[in-house]
Amino acid sequence: MSLLRGKAVVITGAGRGLGAAHARGCARRGAFVVVNDIDAAAAEETVAAIRAEGGSALSCVADISDWDEAGRLIDSCLEAFGRIDGLVNNAAQFHWALITDYDPKAAERLVATNVMGALNCAGRAVKPMVAQGSGSIINTTSGAQMGLQKLSIYGATKGAVASMVYTWALELAGSGVRANAISPIADTHDGPDRRQAVLTPRPYRAPEANTPLVEYLLSDLSAEITGQVIRMDGEKLAMCSHPAIMTPPAVRESWTAEAIAQVFEGEFKALLAPCGRVKATAPAG
Repeated sequence: MSLLRGKAVVITGAGRGLGAAHARGCARRGAFVVVNDIDAAAAEETVAAIRAEGGSALSCVADISDWDEAGRLIDSCLEAFGRIDGLVNNAAQFHWALITDYDPKAAERLVATNVMGALNCAGRAVKPMVAQGSGSIINTTSGAQMGLQKLSIYGATKGAVASMVYTWALELAGSGVRANAISPIADTHDGPDRRQAVLTPRPYRAPEANTPLVEYLLSDLSAEITGQVIRMDGEKLAMCSHPAIMTPPAVRESWTAEAIAQVFEGEFKALLAPCGRVKATAPAG
């Protein structure tokens, strides 16, 4: 199928799980795919699967937490295909623990891959995209960014990559380059920890179930979509709300702690938001 025919796409963390599913799906849709991973064997396995189906792919083993390595990854796409039309920032580390069991080394590891990796790859890819007047950047976030027990470090990194797209969409407006985020649900190679972190039982979610959303956001069908976070949960597709300042504000000529307390006991009381993956209703009309 030709939805992505002729487009050159870089997908990080594509040796297995969600990334591998996205790579295979995009290749089936006609894209040239650069499969990135730190595991050479896993990356080559994904490339082999794509080529066995008649698709076009190459692997690039690179640690995207390093600025120079991220540059080498993006350059591999430009050198092989002459352009870069899509970047899927999928690579991520995972950590499952209460904040009372905080591990600073784990935090550094997650920030390096999940946050700096996305920034490094986007920072390298965006200039050639702007120069060619088109491109789509997709960050992979998570419902954990909204609050999920034992996932404070992971959730914080995923909140960061969601926040990136809000600003990138503003900065890149009019350039032809778009930035969005997906919030997928999938059982992958690190599934046991993830399943323990889920508060309520749910059916098995195959990584491949999320790929149609990636294909859509990389394609010209989504040419007008930017700055959005979109959640895929099996048969459910949903928009995620953006952080926002609630209106109207409380206004006083001057503030004291006691005056603030009165506001929270009164006009702000109904505005207090519960923590966790809260459902907000879309506006009518």
